[in-house]
Amino acid sequence: MFPVHTTFLGIDPTAGQRPFAYVALDHDLNLLALGQGNMDDVLAFVAGLRQAYVAVCAPRRPNQGVMDRAEVRQELSPPPRPGRWTNFRLLEFQLRHHNISCPQTPSLEEECPNWMRMGFQLYQRLESMGYQPYPDPEDPRQYMEIYPHGSFCALLGVIPFPKYSLEGRIQRQLVLFEQRLHIPDSMRFFEEITRHRLLQGILPGDNLYSPSELDALIAAFTAWKAFVHPQETLLLGDPAEGQVVLPVSELKHRY
Repeated sequence: MFPVHTTFLGIDPTAGQRPFAYVALDHDLNLLALGQGNMDDVLAFVAGLRQAYVAVCAPRRPNQGVMDRAEVRQELSPPPRPGRWTNFRLLEFQLRHHNISCPQTPSLEEECPNWMRMGFQLYQRLESMGYQPYPDPEDPRQYMEIYPHGSFCALLGVIPFPKYSLEGRIQRQLVLFEQRLHIPDSMRFFEEITRHRLLQGILPGDNLYSPSELDALIAAFTAWKAFVHPQETLLLGDPAEGQVVLPVSELKHRY
């Protein structure tokens, strides 16, 4: 186990139309940083960390064809039908088996959407800085793949409200608050609603995080959980094409 000075960083990359969102937590789940910037800005912050778990909200690499291998398919329960799911990553099949929707990662990088390609670049830059894939018992600087929607499903036990809706933001922030992150209680939103504000079309959103900030927060929290309580986390997928870390020890049968 590394010292308590480890920083837990969550990064939500984008397709370039808006800045990356990033969040840093300390060992006690205090918020060290919450910001936005381009890839170089984020990596400049990462470069200054001597001990860090970096969680990225994007696939590690394109589909490597693991689900097309007979020996892999035979070990799944139940095994998929012949010819089905061959263009999915193993972790994507596993998530969808639990009714957790997730995007499909193509096998060719040029066919991947921009946000995925930005993620590929980010992982490559992290590796060039000496970061190693999780789990590595020896290296104090590691990176991991996070799927925010899957993490929120796992913590809530149900499929959350849509991430861009007001109720979805309140719900996500509330479950993070209940996990003892030192962030505002989103239920205070309702205390600040008045008749006058509603009539004027004014909603109090100062203490609510944006969808991308919430994704970065759940990523940082999952990295913290993987470090502090690894027995309470779950790895899905195959190391050859990327594994996703979830902040629970097991998933429900269906969400």
